[in-house]
Amino acid sequence: MTTSPRTAVVTGGNRGLGRSTVLALARDGVDVVLTYRSHADEAGAVVAEAGALGARATALRLDTAEPTTFPAFADELRAALAAWDRSTVDLLVNNAGHATVTRLGATTAADLDGLYAVHFRAPFLLTQELAPVLADGGAVVNLSSGLARFAGDGWSAYGSMKAAIDQLTRYWAKELGVRGIRVNAVAPGPIGTDFGGGAVRDDGAVRRAMAGQAALGRVGEPDDIGPLVAAMLAGPMRWVTGQRIEASGGTLL
Repeated sequence: MTTSPRTAVVTGGNRGLGRSTVLALARDGVDVVLTYRSHADEAGAVVAEAGALGARATALRLDTAEPTTFPAFADELRAALAAWDRSTVDLLVNNAGHATVTRLGATTAADLDGLYAVHFRAPFLLTQELAPVLADGGAVVNLSSGLARFAGDGWSAYGSMKAAIDQLTRYWAKELGVRGIRVNAVAPGPIGTDFGGGAVRDDGAVRRAMAGQAALGRVGEPDDIGPLVAAMLAGPMRWVTGQRIEASGGTLL
């Protein structure tokens, strides 16, 4: 008797940490539905890379700042799963996000609303929408941030939204635990992606400064995070739920 591959949804899977997560899951034999807001070409490239690793993958457009589109997205997801002879998804990664600097005295209501819409409202309402499609015994990972523990200049609102995600993770672990669904948060430290304009990736001075704050003496890269997310979703972590796992190389210990 053969067992069907597990399936996952990864939001913001076309680049950065999302891309790394999609490919790590594909290496583990997980079929992935990844979402993208723009850059369909990037999403298509990730689908092809996942396919080359032996997994099935497809990309669906989703603007997580627009919750009125979530029911239609859930219908598209059901159709994508049906093409794989599945009716449920096993794993959900709430990864999509963006950066906005919010220094006191120079922050607008629109800045705060935009961060709230993508970093808290979106994972909450999207997970709620997809909960009926999420298989019992499945798992959810929410992307948090090291900035929910330590304070970085200009990141007060972003870090606070991620702290809210840490708390939400604990609540969901209890609420979804009755269905055997595990919920955890992964909190990256400084990572070399296009986040915040790509400074940690591209600016040598910033990289050196951030590396100097880490016990391991370097900044992180996307592939320091994607495989960790995949591991948090895997069977050996079956007794871990409601936890915040920071992956920051020991930044600001």
